[in-house]
Amino acid sequence: MTELTGPYTYSSALGDSVCGAGTFHVDLGSGKIHWSDGMFQLHGYTRGEVVPTIELLFSHKHPEDRPRCENIVAQVVQNGGYFCMYHRIIDAQGRTRRVLTSGDAMMDRGQVTALEGVMIDLTSTLQRETEQTARDAVIGATSTRTVIDQARGILMGQLKMGSDEAFQMLVSTSSHRNVKLVVVAAELVQLANSAESRNYLEAAVRAIAADGQGRPVRQRAG
Repeated sequence: MTELTGPYTYSSALGDSVCGAGTFHVDLGSGKIHWSDGMFQLHGYTRGEVVPTIELLFSHKHPEDRPRCENIVAQVVQNGGYFCMYHRIIDAQGRTRRVLTSGDAMMDRGQVTALEGVMIDLTSTLQRETEQTARDAVIGATSTRTVIDQARGILMGQLKMGSDEAFQMLVSTSSHRNVKLVVVAAELVQLANSAESRNYLEAAVRAIAADGQGRPVRQRAG
């Protein structure tokens, strides 16, 4: 075996972008390691620039992750079986990558003779998903503020009160009903925006006012 092919990969976060990955084979008898082109690339090299060795492989493990990785590999070499490690490597250019290494032991007459597996670069995937989660959180927060502001405006118009007082009424109703503030606000906005439900809007406003003031509120004349 002189050359390995790379695995087929896909990352839903990256879409059509390339998901870096490589395959490896470690011959325990000779100590020789065979890398696919992807393994060289993940470690910051091109084929022919370095000769893969166990020492080189572990030298690129992040110092905090290296002991655990070495321990797992040692267990597999001793006992056989599968292994899977999410850890960090530092490539030849000093860049930190977050990778998932998975493989298994090749057995011959009860002895582990080789290790084979794949290393997948998850750095870009994790970054994309983190960024998307942050964007979704911002959108969600903005949407929540919009709904609450709309409900506040409804109370201000219906009860002729200031912004702060209207907000406190929403908070009191949220606490009294033991539901989220945005749920109370959304229900009020829905009543205001629905022609079929507008007849119930004034009753809902009175109920919120009662929760906020701790006493019944009479219906306004007219």
